Amino acid sequence: MQATSLRARVTSFVEHRLFHDVIILIIILNAVTLGLETAPSIMARWGHVLGFVDRAIIGVFVVELVLRLFAYRVSFFRSGWNIFDFVIVLISIIPAAGALSVLRAMRILRVLRLLSVIPQLRKVVEALLKGLPGMGAIVLVLILVFFVGSVLATKLYGADFPVYFGSIGESMFTLFSIMTLEGWADVAREVMGKYPLAWLFFVPFIVVSAFMVLNLFIAIIVNSMQEAAEGERAAERDAAHDAHGELMLTVSALRADIERLREEMGRK
Repeated sequence: MQATSLRARVTSFVEHRLFHDVIILIIILNAVTLGLETAPSIMARWGHVLGFVDRAIIGVFVVELVLRLFAYRVSFFRSGWNIFDFVIVLISIIPAAGALSVLRAMRILRVLRLLSVIPQLRKVVEALLKGLPGMGAIVLVLILVFFVGSVLATKLYGADFPVYFGSIGESMFTLFSIMTLEGWADVAREVMGKYPLAWLFFVPFIVVSAFMVLNLFIAIIVNSMQEAAEGERAAERDAAHDAHGELMLTVSALRADIERLREEMGRK
């Protein structure tokens, strides 16, 4: 009984808004300290202080995780966001030495915990994940466009421009840069100096890859976010409807009790 009461108090504590806000502030502080550690001049003077703050923040995260595990027990692992937090904290406490020294740089992943503790960011990520199945088909279309374009570019321009189109891999990298519209005109003009009609290849490729396929990505993401927002509003309406129904049942029960009391008073 005491354990149940203690668990209830711990659950209330970890779900309190103040506790939630403090964790957010600590994550932001951790982001600042990790950023300061990249400056050699600051590390030379304040490195020991930053190291102490980093260890203290890890301790806070571990304590938070233990409290949540105690409060929710097995149900803690039923949430993907809780598993995400668990993995991030686990990486933080693994000794970053020897073959695991790369994990020291992975400490910056702690900042990603903001995605799990801020509801608005969590909704965005969930909408992106829901849109992944639709994105898969678009990725296949984009890969097909890149493959066809790379083969054509390699055969047409590879001999004269080996830096850009010497192989399929180099052609894919060049076409990816062109798709981002970063310096594509310079590449196109350079090729057009040798092949004046090369624009017949570059312009359709940009239209298909940048303007059509990538916009489909954006459309799927926007649609997923709209569906998530509509689902949330529907859940709120259902909750309000249920609350209204419970209120009406309570009012009806009170009316019945009042009528029964009136009848009893009348008989007396």
